[in-house]
Amino acid sequence: MRVLHVISEMGAGGAEALVAGMALTGGDVGWESAVASGGGFRVDALRAAGLPVFDVPVARRSALGVLRAAWAVRVAVRRFQPDIVLAHNVSASLVARLASPRRPVVTVFHGVAAADVAGAVRVLKRVSTVVVTVASAAAQRLSGLDSVVVIPNAAFPSVPSADRATVRARLGTPIDVPVALCPARLEPQKRHDVLLDAWAQIPGDAELWLAGDGSLRASLEARAPGRVRFLGTRTDVRDLLEAADVTVLTSDWEGMPIALLESLAADRPIVASDVDGVREVLSGGGGVLVPRRNPSQTAKALRGLLFSPAARSIAASHDGSADAHTLMKSYDELLRTVLEGR
Repeated sequence: MRVLHVISEMGAGGAEALVAGMALTGGDVGWESAVASGGGFRVDALRAAGLPVFDVPVARRSALGVLRAAWAVRVAVRRFQPDIVLAHNVSASLVARLASPRRPVVTVFHGVAAADVAGAVRVLKRVSTVVVTVASAAAQRLSGLDSVVVIPNAAFPSVPSADRATVRARLGTPIDVPVALCPARLEPQKRHDVLLDAWAQIPGDAELWLAGDGSLRASLEARAPGRVRFLGTRTDVRDLLEAADVTVLTSDWEGMPIALLESLAADRPIVASDVDGVREVLSGGGGVLVPRRNPSQTAKALRGLLFSPAARSIAASHDGSADAHTLMKSYDELLRTVLEGR
């Protein structure tokens, strides 16, 4: 089965990590995979593995941008001749449908803000053959759609390329300093302002590492308290997890964040907002849920873990989450069912 993934970009986000993992392991379930995107560092790994990749200009929510992207995806479809298109998020689904009116388009819905749900439903009704949500909470939001399937996200296996001491030495952080890692784009959804307000309440020499970049970087740097490290976009998050003590995420909303699944796989305890798919990620343990937009409770949870190895060990215990093999098997069964029903 020939599967073309369509996604806006292939940078540091969770959806991008999922696409890279699915494309690189697709052969295990009999897929021939290709990716059409606006580029990003993950494309290098796809090319190195010999997978076809196609350049698509990012639509940027403009009519002209959508048409340009659709034309580029049409070229990709003509060259790759996929049996089915797997489009990640709403704009990619619209672009894929315009580019390939007759092929099945399966949408992977990673989530949108509450204010955008109604618009997303209107678009997906018109363009998607089937919609997959990455968490049950997202499926409930899309109640206006007839065909919604839940396939929980999973983290693809990875190993660190350096140990804790080496990573910390590279960053100039002493081996015994407690470290909280926030692997998230510096965008409004992620509410780094809440995290920074919480961090101002953390005593001692603990460090907060912000692994990500985005439109809010300058304003966040201007308001950041001491002991905050802005690391920018990173390709070594698995190494950072090895060197950190706690993962923290204070988002307003999430689908099912890959960053937290990767943290669980690395046995790092989590402090995160009690929202959407985050609640599902931590349903079997692995961390502490805190109320959304609540710096004081976030700070309390961080203090409880950062300065106590025993508390971290207890908090990191979890029942496990969906693995990559189960995820790929679920997607394979769905895509083949869609093709059989044409």
